[in-house]
Amino acid sequence: MKRFEIRDTFYLDGNPVKIISGAFHYFRTVPQYWQDRLEKLKAMGCNTVETYIPWNLHEPRKGEFCFEGILDVEEFIRQAGNLGLYVIIRPSPYICAEWEFGGLPAWLLKEDGMRLRVSCQPFLTCVEEYYKVLFPRITPWQITRGGPVILMQVENEYGYYANDMNYLETIKKFMVENGVEVPLLTSDGPYEESLNAGMVSGALPTGNFGSRTEERFAVLKPYTNGGPLMCTEFWVGWFDHWGNGGHMRGNLEESVRDLDKMLELGHVNIYMFEGGTNFGFMNGSNYYSELSPDVTSYDYDGVLTEDGQITEKYRRYQEVIGKYVELPKIQFSTRIIRKEYGQLRAAQRVSLEDTLDRISQPISGVCPQSMERLGQNYGYILYRTQLRTEEKLDKIRLWEANDRANILLDGELILTLYDKELLEEKKVGMPIQKGARLDILMENMGRVNFGPKMERQRKGIDHCVQINGHMHNHWEQYPLPLDNIGMVDFGEKNQEPDQKEQTLKKPAFYRFVFMVEEAGDTFLDFEGWGKGVAFVNGFNIGRFWEIGPQKRLYIPAPLLKVGENEIILFETEGKAAGVISLKGEPDIG
Repeated sequence: MKRFEIRDTFYLDGNPVKIISGAFHYFRTVPQYWQDRLEKLKAMGCNTVETYIPWNLHEPRKGEFCFEGILDVEEFIRQAGNLGLYVIIRPSPYICAEWEFGGLPAWLLKEDGMRLRVSCQPFLTCVEEYYKVLFPRITPWQITRGGPVILMQVENEYGYYANDMNYLETIKKFMVENGVEVPLLTSDGPYEESLNAGMVSGALPTGNFGSRTEERFAVLKPYTNGGPLMCTEFWVGWFDHWGNGGHMRGNLEESVRDLDKMLELGHVNIYMFEGGTNFGFMNGSNYYSELSPDVTSYDYDGVLTEDGQITEKYRRYQEVIGKYVELPKIQFSTRIIRKEYGQLRAAQRVSLEDTLDRISQPISGVCPQSMERLGQNYGYILYRTQLRTEEKLDKIRLWEANDRANILLDGELILTLYDKELLEEKKVGMPIQKGARLDILMENMGRVNFGPKMERQRKGIDHCVQINGHMHNHWEQYPLPLDNIGMVDFGEKNQEPDQKEQTLKKPAFYRFVFMVEEAGDTFLDFEGWGKGVAFVNGFNIGRFWEIGPQKRLYIPAPLLKVGENEIILFETEGKAAGVISLKGEPDIG
């Protein structure tokens, strides 16, 4: 039985170990590419890989669990171990990671009174029940039992959120009770306030930062009780949010110097080695002065690109690491190519209105209810009503609503509201026929993943719709998680839309087909389209939005098949070019 210890540094069976780790989230990369990314990690000189574990994917509905395919964390650990890599696991309920709701499952918000990440018994009960399923899958992989896992984290950057020390002790207790034997750590911002609030007894405090290594380690050192200094998130770049004006990039020269100093003084986990992709509706959001939802790409200006290409940053880091360890010779085993498949014209299209009853069943309510109260986690929801008592549509206001609303009158888009606009009374001033149909298509843009705003993340409408100064009642509510995209009814197959009317001026689905002789990584260029989400052979590859900075969506080759392939776009703004292109290069701004 091997023994991993924390003393003045890290020790394996009594021998000192320098941790040189890279962050790589298995759930952001298709499993067919895990081996490739891990080989490239080892070839750069790293001896460890670190990953979060996202609770919201592993328990998508309360009591229902998934550990298959892209969520097969045991297979990920096994592959790392087979390459001789150690593994650091951060299984805390909350992961941040610019991930939807910081990894917390949306169903936590269904009931009133839920408080997150504190000693709230309903929350702790949910964590405890999840841990009883999760940890039996990962504790057998600890180094004490012959596996590669050497460290696990208690919570995540807790000092930025709260200071309930009883809560931290409870999370640690749950971990130990469920078989965790390897040493524990915490990670917080390199500030006294954060460290004081985020530490827990028996766990090594570490720091998260991207610059000024000596200064940051000097703040951290008094808290380690003579233990090693470690940067658990060495930020090598940053994430993008929609409308931020361009792809965020780190300063390579400063970053190289900081990495060198980190390895001289302590230990490092490079965040991100490869960022990967926020597939599906899994991007998170931040909220400071306004809602800032993250883009689909999580490239992060990482050491590898979103699609796993080696960068100049990789080569420079490899040179630095080579000063401290002997670089291994690794032959990469996965053939990865980029392919361009050209321009595709929409083969079919159908409005949301015309296929609505195929993909959703309405739930009647006197007042509108949020997604969570209706048992929905992600995607869109349509609220429909008849204006039976109104003589005109003069003013409208949504109460307790998030994040974005397209308002349609008799099927025509008349108003779009976003973020704070949802909470303000809006002048419409339109004449209507009594009994006119009003639709409100709400989009969950990605739940906030950082700070107190997390507890106010019910999506859709959670109180009422006020029309002309009074609450309007009686709604049909259509959940649209779009997890049944194959049910969209395009009518007769391969009947191309009339070229004079390629697009509909309303939310609609567009279907494209193309043939593949050889599958390669490709990038969906959505120039000319407004806003929506894309599916490749039924797999949700993420959101698109004309405001950028991201202009193309990454399609990994394993999502394609030799022969006929299908792409479906759901476009919500009534702005569609009728054609898309599959390019051989990314464009993330």
